[in-house]
Amino acid sequence: VEHVVVDVDQLAIPGFAENPPDRCYLCKKALFTAFSEAAALRGFDILTEGSNADDLNDYRPGMKALAELNIKSPLLDAGLTKDDIRSLSRKLNLPTWDKPAYACLATRIPCGDEITIDKLAMIEKAEEALTDLEFRQLRVRHHGELARIEIERSEMDRMLNTDMMAEVSRRLKAIGFRYVTLDLGGYQRGNTNRK
Repeated sequence: VEHVVVDVDQLAIPGFAENPPDRCYLCKKALFTAFSEAAALRGFDILTEGSNADDLNDYRPGMKALAELNIKSPLLDAGLTKDDIRSLSRKLNLPTWDKPAYACLATRIPCGDEITIDKLAMIEKAEEALTDLEFRQLRVRHHGELARIEIERSEMDRMLNTDMMAEVSRRLKAIGFRYVTLDLGGYQRGNTNRK
């Protein structure tokens, strides 16, 4: 399969950096417009993407852009959830069958807070630091000087070890956060969407 890279600067999309509630709509519309143009140049008239049935349980303004552009979502159309996809992937021996859920780094910044390349880089480095410490499903939410860590409840005991807390704090402060906190509610998909 030919791998084609389409360059789109999300921060240059009008309105995106202001981080409005429909940020995902603005981004998906721009991205999939560019993808559709690249596909058309290669003679393709159908474009698909990977939304699944679980995505219907969250605020997903980007779904409107996909519908407007007639982008197909075969996993969603088949009614497959993330667990279904993992199960099928495992049966097919795909190496990504247990890959943690991942979303755009901009989702770590609360709506209304400006998105900048510096904030995105801090989030990326912070999440890499936690992944290096073998935490699996996680998010680092950016609240100015404060990093709010969300991890699975099953990993809380390991995080609350005195040495681990000190190491996590040291690593995230080295990235530029002044305060490092753990969200006691644990990992929650779409948490910055909540009012």
